[in-house]
Amino acid sequence: MSGTNVWNRSRERMRRFPELLAQCAEEAAVYGKCVSVTTTGKQELTRNHCAKEFHALKNCFMSAAKKSAK
Repeated sequence: MSGTNVWNRSRERMRRFPELLAQCAEEAAVYGKCVSVTTTGKQELTRNHCAKEFHALKNCFMSAAKKSAK
């Protein structure tokens, strides 16, 4: 029955996503702008092109998740 717990945890993380995104709005906007500028026209996003912005967003999500878990 451990499979049920996996789905419950996954659903709970997805329910928390809008709250976490709201707490990281600035980082998300910076990352989105990097991706948007990079993929303008026929350009493709390459690996690690927006890595700095992605890591800032990831760190913000992790920090916000830790705060909300307490």
